[in-house]
Amino acid sequence: MKLFTELYKKIDSTNKTNEKVAAMKEYFSQARPENAAWALYFLSGRKPRQIVPSKKLRDWAVDLAEIPEWLFEECRGMVGDSAETIALVLPNNDRVDDTPLKILVEQRLLPLKKADESAQFEEVISSWRAMDYTQRLIYNKLITGAFRLGVSQRLVMRALAELSGLEVDVIALRLMGHWEPTAEFFESVISSELESDETPIARPYPFHLAHQIDFPLEDLGKISDWQAEWKWDGIRAQVIKRAGEVFIWSRGEDLITEAFPEIAKAAEALGDGTVLDGEILPFRDESVLPFNDLQRRIGRKTLGKKLLAEVPVILQCYDILEFEGADIRATPIRERRKLLEETIQGLPADEQQTLRPTEIVKAKSWEKLEEIREESRSRRVEGFMLKHADSPYRAGRQRGDWWKWKIDPFTVDAVLIYAQKGSGRRSGLYTDYTFAVWNDENELVTFAKAYSGLTDKEIRRVDNFVRRNTKETFGPVRSVEPKLVFELAFEAIQRSTRHKSGVAVRFPRIARWREDKTIKDADSLATILDLLKEYEA
Repeated sequence: MKLFTELYKKIDSTNKTNEKVAAMKEYFSQARPENAAWALYFLSGRKPRQIVPSKKLRDWAVDLAEIPEWLFEECRGMVGDSAETIALVLPNNDRVDDTPLKILVEQRLLPLKKADESAQFEEVISSWRAMDYTQRLIYNKLITGAFRLGVSQRLVMRALAELSGLEVDVIALRLMGHWEPTAEFFESVISSELESDETPIARPYPFHLAHQIDFPLEDLGKISDWQAEWKWDGIRAQVIKRAGEVFIWSRGEDLITEAFPEIAKAAEALGDGTVLDGEILPFRDESVLPFNDLQRRIGRKTLGKKLLAEVPVILQCYDILEFEGADIRATPIRERRKLLEETIQGLPADEQQTLRPTEIVKAKSWEKLEEIREESRSRRVEGFMLKHADSPYRAGRQRGDWWKWKIDPFTVDAVLIYAQKGSGRRSGLYTDYTFAVWNDENELVTFAKAYSGLTDKEIRRVDNFVRRNTKETFGPVRSVEPKLVFELAFEAIQRSTRHKSGVAVRFPRIARWREDKTIKDADSLATILDLLKEYEA
């Protein structure tokens, strides 16, 4: 725990990528494998669910700190995070807990989930008393299921690659799928010996992701060197058929086979040693359904016949990554595409209706392709994916031979009416906003929430405005005087009975602060409904 705490401090104290990678490399080189495995588990974004309810932790902290509950709530309002507030209000302590991370997690934390309240109380209080501020903070975040640190999975893989001398892609492959944080697993991740089979039957490959194109299309060179595909908005997935079994993985590394039985059934017709990359789409009557329909199937323990009939799905296949057990990611995409088409054409007719190769869009020039892109909204797509014909299938998000070319988003001008503090480095600032538009009765109705798009300087200005113009406080949320107008951008829109406005938008974000406008210049609900009609047309 002591060594992991030092790592936490080093990462939290810098925004320099190389320093974070160096700190992780140093930690992994010093930590025992059984402790390094749990550190890897947490650093890669995995975490146990909440072990002890936050209310219990708050009540115990209030008693131990001998402060009134109202004072704790005021402190939490300033800090913006319960775990950090608890660590701050507890009596000062310079003791350091030397318990190994593995022992702390496996023998002290995880068993609390099923323990009675008295046992939970004794363990938590004794832990707090044995820890300094930073250790308490880490402990609180682990026990509440809120632990996260400012490193991407890619940086973690870089640190392990530098430690082991392996390529990042090899580390990425070894970390894909479900794994247990054991010493044996950690040692297998950094082992310099490449196994003859680096693909256990259920393991997916790291996904190849793309950046949004941010330069003139002409800089890509000849259009004949590029493959253009429609960019679909669904669930990115890999479908695996190995050793007679089928596995479906989402990009978030969730095993979702049971959620999409029709795709799993169709994949049974694939040959062993086949891996397809594609997009799961809600699809009926040769038409893509709204993404919110697809969300109805996510997280369901059981899928009734009615839901399966209302929201059938397909896999829009982009690529083939493995064929007859061989990893073919290094093969140029122009050749992988031919093999993908041949593989699907070899399936029975019914399976071809579920596993479909995505359409390749041909154009004689970039100007002509731009004209075709105008069809995006009517097709319910986000624009194009552009892939160089000679490109391999890489790991992660990289610049060079794959690009997203998305259409311009919808935009509306909306009024800020609620604000809430952010988390992590922004836990002391109001950074999470709720916006409203005008209805027919000349009232502001909530329309969307957005958390990104402003510069640090603008965030500080809005934070100052929120503090000076608060009308009411509802726990961590403040309602503010309606004075500020912002332009919001979003990708899609659909009807919703869950929202006061009657519509829901996809990926809302702040495009710019409209300081040139008053709230009377903000858009109306009628304007948004017109956008909805355009989108549905």
